[in-house]
Amino acid sequence: MNLVNDTLIEQYRRKIYRIAWKIQYKAKVQRNHELLSEDNNFQTTSFTEHSDNTLFMSQLIETLPPNLGKLVIQKIYIEDKTEVQVAKELHITQQAVSKWKRKILNQLYQTLTSNNYYT
Repeated sequence: MNLVNDTLIEQYRRKIYRIAWKIQYKAKVQRNHELLSEDNNFQTTSFTEHSDNTLFMSQLIETLPPNLGKLVIQKIYIEDKTEVQVAKELHITQQAVSKWKRKILNQLYQTLTSNNYYT
């Protein structure tokens, strides 16, 4: 009887651990999305500046080749969706969305630095 109780306790412990891990992971993903949104949210003081920044971002995204990465970036940064939401819409994994996002952001960074937008 004691052995059965020990295995039940161990099963419940594992289930609780998995649930806690999922909760922590979801909170981390949401927190990261919020931080990225804050970082990429240009510090605007007027409607004009905000409009200009949005146009600049849209033009920069338009320079990308038409592929899945471009769609991922548009949905995350223009439509303000989470990686999980984008993954569900595009029927791919969240990890794939993250990889595309990272790849395209690197391409945009290279475009900006090669065209001297920062100087």
